[in-house]
Order: sequence, then structure tokens, then C-alpha cells
Amino acid sequence: MMGERRLVVPYKPVGTTYGLAEMDALRDCLSSDETLSCGRQRDAFEQEFAELVGAEHAISVANCTVALELATYLCDLRDGDEVIATCQSYQATVTPLLCGPAAVRFCDIDPETLNISVRSVERLLTSRTRAIYLVHYGGEMADLTAIMALVRDLEVVVIEDCAHALGASRDGAAPGSTGRIGCFSFQSYKNISTLGEGGMITTNDDDWASRLRRIRSIEPDATYRPRPVSQLGSHLIPDDGVFRHEKEAYTSDCLDVRHPGTNSTLPEPAAAVGRVQLRRLPELVARRQAIAESLDDALGELPGISVQTRSPRSPSAHHLYTFFVEPGAAVPQAELLRGLLDAGIEIQQRYFPIHLLAEWRRLGNDVGLCPVAENTWFHRQVNLPIYPQLTNDQLDYMIDVLNRALRP
Repeated sequence: MMGERRLVVPYKPVGTTYGLAEMDALRDCLSSDETLSCGRQRDAFEQEFAELVGAEHAISVANCTVALELATYLCDLRDGDEVIATCQSYQATVTPLLCGPAAVRFCDIDPETLNISVRSVERLLTSRTRAIYLVHYGGEMADLTAIMALVRDLEVVVIEDCAHALGASRDGAAPGSTGRIGCFSFQSYKNISTLGEGGMITTNDDDWASRLRRIRSIEPDATYRPRPVSQLGSHLIPDDGVFRHEKEAYTSDCLDVRHPGTNSTLPEPAAAVGRVQLRRLPELVARRQAIAESLDDALGELPGISVQTRSPRSPSAHHLYTFFVEPGAAVPQAELLRGLLDAGIEIQQRYFPIHLLAEWRRLGNDVGLCPVAENTWFHRQVNLPIYPQLTNDQLDYMIDVLNRALRP
């Protein structure tokens, strides 16, 4: 229940399903004598993930926000640098930039896909641009071919926020395989989940991968120099096989520390479940695609309504389902949202334009900066519940409610 409303179609906080295979994986993991941290499940999950998306490296972390923080660290942003970022995303996409030295220039979106607008990126690019933060909104991949072409001869890092997009592709490429670095989420709402929280970083950069593995395992990203003598004063390296956590204290001196490291590894039980979820990904995405196709077909017949642009060469992962209320619709957006809620269809609008959040307005951003995104959010956009557990009866009910509301 939500207030006095009876929810016929809730917006479920679990975006995947769990079954016997996940339970068996957990049982095997917990009943073994193997470590529950930094073990073979994590390593296997990372390898399988890298193979799935076509990246050289996959490094698991505690969540996608940590992944974005570490990606931002690797960009080595300085005073005077600029970053271009989408304004249509969850705040975590740009949270690592909020107190950083670089100026964030919010980019407008394509009105049909809600992905970052290539034309807007092109207008914002300057000699000071060091990174582009984009999100594959709702599971529909952004036009990375065009964006990579814009920065081909520039020292600009493209960071893919792939939180919505696992299971999608565009022109044969998976999310997280084209930009310099990709950041994935396994939070509870996502298309697969590692017991509620989890994240993955993908990259084809060997050096970045090595540094990321050190940092997430609470090792500093630092420069070391071999010591001329492998001892500390009169203390020699013990040769008794006892583990003393001395690392390279006897053999190296540290010249500088760029990052102190953080404890952000994915636990073994979460990784074990992640491996099962990864195998089930086609099945889970197929159910979302079937729901989206039914909604597209039904809404496509209603006057004043449009759906997100779909391309046969860009199958969406359908993490979200979004449609648009256009001029000529029987009811305006705000009235339709109230009507859906009154009918027991829970609505969560995703996402409020980031540049208009109070903390970002404090930095000089304001209404009018991204007119397409603002018009879409305040007047056009509607997000309906979509998840594999949605029943056909619930789907039919949503379509019936929309038909009654939107047919003149």
C-alpha cells in the first residue's frame, strides 16, 4: 500500500529474480572452507564478465558509485579542466565531480532516446575538456561511435555509466567496451544484482586495470623505488615463513602516494550469485524486452503519445520503460501521472535533471541550461514499472488504464 492507494502494479525494488541456482551457489559458497573475501568466485566473476562485454579487464567493486569515484580519480582532473556530463541520470553519475577541481558542463539530451546529445557534446568541447561522462539511459546505449569520433584526436576520457545497460548492445558492441572505462551496477533495482549491492569496472587499459586492482584491495596507488639493501636498519627479512604484512617495507622506498587505496572488493557470496545471474542475463532481459514491446505496440496507437526511439541494431536492456506525452494527448503529463497512481500503478520518475539539484545550482547551474532535458522531465516523460516479475495480468492492466486515460 502507498498511503490509501492499493498498488495493483508496484514499482518493485528488486529488478531481477532469484531461484534455486542462486540458492545453490550461496549454499556451496557458505558451506565450503574457502575464504569469503578475495577468492576464486570473485576472480571467476570478473573473468566471465569481461568475456561477456568484450573488455580486456573487469574489476569488481562494492558498488557503481565507487566505480565512478575510481574512474574519476584515474582521470587526474586538475584546476582549469572541464568535464562534459549528461544531465539525465541518477546523481551518482556525477557525484565524484561535485567537490572536484574540474568545471562540470552539463550536456543536453536527445529528446527521443534521453541519451547524451552528440550535437550538444560537440558544442561544449573545448581545449580544456578532459572527460565525458555519459549514461546509457534506461538500457538504450548512447551513440558511442559518434562520440568517440569527436574525441579521436583529443586527450579526452570517455566514461560509460553502464548501470542500466548490461544486456544491451549497439552496432555489435556491448556497454563498457568502447569508452576508456565502464562502470556497472548490481544494485537491487538493476537487471542483475549481487545480493542488493555491487559494481564492476571494465577497461582495455592494462595500466589502469593494474592500478584499480591495487586500490580496491586497500593498496596505495604509489611509486616505489627498490632499496639498495633489502633490510631496515639492522632488521633483516625474516626467513621463517611467517606472514607479517610487511609488503615491500624491506625492499622498497615509497616516493609518492597518489591514492591511499580503499577496501572495496566484492564478497565471495555476492560474486557467486553474480555468476549465476550473469548466465541468466539473456532470459531476464528477454522478459523485459517482451514487456517493452507490448507497451510500445499499445502506446503507439494512442494519439499524442510517443515511445523511445528503438533501433534494430541497438537492442535495449530495458532497465527502464519510458514514453512521452506530446501535444495533442488527451491529458497532460501531470494529470496522467496522478491518474496512474490513483489506478494503483506506482510511478517513479527517473531522473530529475541533475543540474537543477540544489547542490549543482549552487555552482551556477540553473533553469534553461539544458532545455530539451527540462522540457522532457517537466512536461513529457512518464516511467512505467518494468521488471521480470511483472505478470501478464499486470501488463494488461497498465495497458487498459492507459487506453482509458489517453483515448479521447
